[in-house]
Amino acid sequence: MKSILKTGMVAAAAMAGVMIGGVAQAAEPIKIGSILAVTGGASFLGDPEKKVLELYVDKINKQGGVLGRQIELIVYDAGGAADKAATFTKRLIESDEVDVIVGGSTTAATMAAVPLVERAGVPFISLAGAVVIVEPVKKWVFKTPHTDRMAAEKVFADMKKRGITKIGLISEDAGFGKSGHEQSLLVAKNYGIEIVADETYSPKDPDTTAQLTKIKSANPQAVFNFGFGQGPALVTKNYKQLGIDVPLYQSHGVASKDFIKLAGDAAEGVRLPAAGLVVATQLADTDPQKPVVTAFIKDYKEAYGMEPSTFAGHAYDGLQIALAAINRAGSTDKEKVRDAIEQTSGYVGTGGLVSMSPKDHMGLGPQAFHIVEIKNGDWNLID
Repeated sequence: MKSILKTGMVAAAAMAGVMIGGVAQAAEPIKIGSILAVTGGASFLGDPEKKVLELYVDKINKQGGVLGRQIELIVYDAGGAADKAATFTKRLIESDEVDVIVGGSTTAATMAAVPLVERAGVPFISLAGAVVIVEPVKKWVFKTPHTDRMAAEKVFADMKKRGITKIGLISEDAGFGKSGHEQSLLVAKNYGIEIVADETYSPKDPDTTAQLTKIKSANPQAVFNFGFGQGPALVTKNYKQLGIDVPLYQSHGVASKDFIKLAGDAAEGVRLPAAGLVVATQLADTDPQKPVVTAFIKDYKEAYGMEPSTFAGHAYDGLQIALAAINRAGSTDKEKVRDAIEQTSGYVGTGGLVSMSPKDHMGLGPQAFHIVEIKNGDWNLID
């Protein structure tokens, strides 16, 4: 399924650090392309991302655009499918002739687009989580979300504080879950964590009781699930049904109120790493993120009548970083824009403080993550 959206877009200058206006260079619009999972199993990612891009495109165009030019947004709905993502990326590059691509809701869609943007030389800011997107560094590829490795490290650090040394690992055997599983195995030993059970499930599995029963029999002190979509909610429900009474951790792939709704009462007590956006009101007043995330939440709620997820924040940050780079470059010359993105420094976004470099095309440090716990159907800041 295809969804093309051609509207204007620019983000709030005060929050982005993007200087709006400037000397008009040409009448042609600045073209921002996007491939998102607006429909399908990953729509909880792509739908809010699309909403954010539409919202801020409109806002910035009403403020005069960037460099005196309007922004044209072109969105294709790949439904989370890698083959469609590749097709639409090719179309964005060859037919639509976009200046920058901000998108790729999933790791699979992103990795399908990577060879195309690298070959064509088009700046690409991904909204997906796997570390493979930016490691090794690719010239034209950047990303805004925290990596799966960072998530595993944050979870294991919290476990270590609680005296947990033996855990069960369960993960989705696809894309983000598979990468998260690999990263968890890679870093667990650094935190004194022994994985005593290791199980996987398919995104289409209707039940994970068998896997969780095996994990329960290994007597772990906690269980860590890596996945996104409905799978983690199913794991959480089955966990409660089996009466497993040790802590359950999820990854940042569930940092959305949709997860809490799907898992229901079973989500109570679940811990996970998340950006400051989900606990905006609980951040210290001195936290530089607080005014950014509270303003973003206000904008989103006014436009759509609901709170944004962290995934919506990824799109906001991707757009802001791209537009700020275009402004600093003084043009849409792709090489100059690429260089300007790589030079992003001190950007305060919904995901944290971002400072990129030739060796780091994400720019987020460990401090960008918080441990949150679900209490009474809401997020509670732990660390």
